[in-house]
Amino acid sequence: MFKYTKHLAYPVSITKKDLKMAKNIITQFGGPNGELSASMRYFSQKFNMPDDKGKALLNDIATEELGHMEMVSAIVHQLMKDATIAEIKEAGLDGYYTEHSKGIYPVDANGVQWDAKYFAVTGDPLADIYEDMAAEQKARATYENLLDLATDPDVIAPLLFLRQREVVHFNRFKELAEYYQKKGY
Repeated sequence: MFKYTKHLAYPVSITKKDLKMAKNIITQFGGPNGELSASMRYFSQKFNMPDDKGKALLNDIATEELGHMEMVSAIVHQLMKDATIAEIKEAGLDGYYTEHSKGIYPVDANGVQWDAKYFAVTGDPLADIYEDMAAEQKARATYENLLDLATDPDVIAPLLFLRQREVVHFNRFKELAEYYQKKGY
């Protein structure tokens, strides 16, 4: 079902550490509007889609979101890689470090752990697709907020790529919603 090609969807090559940015970006891994929530939402919802078209779209986007989780993880890892304990404390990451060292763990920018309540599955195809459209808009807005905070072009470039994918996903879900409305679902 899956083929892992062992490269990121967009290259991540960050050479300057920035722990405060890492603390913010990790929200797109484990925050309520992040990639983990999106991938779990779409994988769960695909089973109640009324046809193969909907199932395939949700499966395709869920799989892509896993790749986005990998990109976000690479960004955070590279931003923290050579950080000292003093820098970790200064960035307010000492609690995170205590639990996870420099490992990647699904939390938001405030350190709140990921929770399944971050996504919904109603079993109603249209309700779920509208939920998905809203989720993509919230993720887009979060990426835009991160872009406002970013100063390193090596961080900005992959964030721009990820933001654009949210727009593409929104449009694909909108097309599916319109298709299902015409079909009377």
